[in-house]
Amino acid sequence: MNITLSLDDELVKEVRKIAVERDTTLTGIVRDYLEKLAAENAVSSRKRRERAALESSFERFQFRVGKRTWKRADLYARS
Repeated sequence: MNITLSLDDELVKEVRKIAVERDTTLTGIVRDYLEKLAAENAVSSRKRRERAALESSFERFQFRVGKRTWKRADLYARS
């Protein structure tokens, strides 16, 4: 897919110099950056979904044992 960007001329000149140093093109630099951005977002989204699922399972499996009818000293008295 082709897209059109509006960039400052000085920025384009500077990035083209960087591209030559890296043996690539301006398009290659932009493509690499966008691919890395998309990959980071995918990982971040996966982590958010996993964390939400974990928190949901904690809430779902949480249970009440009942009212505590003992005192700490009672535990030591039993042994």
